[in-house]
Amino acid sequence: MATQSGNHVRGRLLRPVCAVLATAAVAGGLLAGPVAGWRAVVPMTIAVLGALAVTGWRDRVPIVPTAVVVAAASALGTVLGDPPVQRQSTGLVTLLEIGATVLLVCLVARYAAARAAAVLCGVLGVLASVVILRLQVPPTLLETAAQSAFFALGAVAAGAVGGYLRALEGRRLRSVQEARRHQRLQLARDLHDFVAHDVSAIVVLAQAAQVVGGDHPEKVLPLLSQIESAGLQALGSMDRTVQMLDDDAGTAVPAAGEGKTRAYGLPDIADVVDRFRDAGRAEVRLDLDLTPDHVERVPREVASTAHRVVVEALTNIRRHAAATPLVSVSVRPGPTAPDPVLTVSVTNSPPSITETGGLLGDGGRRGGGTGLAGLAERAGALGGSLEYGGHGDGGWRVTAVLPLG
Repeated sequence: MATQSGNHVRGRLLRPVCAVLATAAVAGGLLAGPVAGWRAVVPMTIAVLGALAVTGWRDRVPIVPTAVVVAAASALGTVLGDPPVQRQSTGLVTLLEIGATVLLVCLVARYAAARAAAVLCGVLGVLASVVILRLQVPPTLLETAAQSAFFALGAVAAGAVGGYLRALEGRRLRSVQEARRHQRLQLARDLHDFVAHDVSAIVVLAQAAQVVGGDHPEKVLPLLSQIESAGLQALGSMDRTVQMLDDDAGTAVPAAGEGKTRAYGLPDIADVVDRFRDAGRAEVRLDLDLTPDHVERVPREVASTAHRVVVEALTNIRRHAAATPLVSVSVRPGPTAPDPVLTVSVTNSPPSITETGGLLGDGGRRGGGTGLAGLAERAGALGGSLEYGGHGDGGWRVTAVLPLG
């Protein structure tokens, strides 16, 4: 967007101005040639045209060859220049050449490749500092060096400005790359948290269909219907996760009656639990002790994180403890003073049978992606905490405490 805006400004305003100035420089050079001397006017005209060409048509005019041509013309003008015909006219022409060369130094420092910019800026700076010698050479070497050093200050300042602008652009590009990296990581985490939940349900239902298919074929059709529903849910989760890239609100779902999206929140937890209950064998207890007023007071980021904690915890139960007989999900507000919090807890009891036979529960060796670790970071960023570990004799508990302030 910024690049397109810059191109628009350059095309609509800067280029016409540069074209007018270039025409004026050529016309003025033709008029000043007989008065100021052609060996002073020609390098000035080349320097002005080169600086204006790079300023207005940087995308079409190669900056390094242009700078080389300007440097060569300036050097020849200094070495071969005649004594000024009229000191005042020649002095004005010389100052115009110095100004154009200084502008070109800034442009080279900003846009040219780093090595070429270092060499060209040095050469152009030296040439800009000695152009004034065409008018008069001081009587002593010390005075000559002092005069040249004074005029070199402009080139040094121009190079510093161009280098600073180059550094700003570099930081901007690095920031954009870091933002894209963070966005890709966030997308990966969302895919893990939501899609893995539905895909694991598909695997569990497919395994159940294999188990009952031989002895009870009439039970396969309902399982296939549930597999279809879970697959559609997984596809919807992937679509919503991609939509999240265009939504500043975070992980999003379609809002009722609207084409826009809204963030996952506390009301969606009940749907997650219901789908987990339908796809598994465990008894699932949900304690969602929240009134509509409580839901309204929970910040959007906290509600989205609470939803993700439940999704991740239930996914891990399905992966690593598929034979657990009881799962408890609790979402309750904490004390109202001094610091109100929202407490989210998901607990599963020890498996009632040994998990054998290739069920998903045997997949404990599979990597957990960024799930709990990423959620712990997210809870910490909100000022809360997330703890997980063994509970009772072989059970597991995930608990998140999220501040509401």
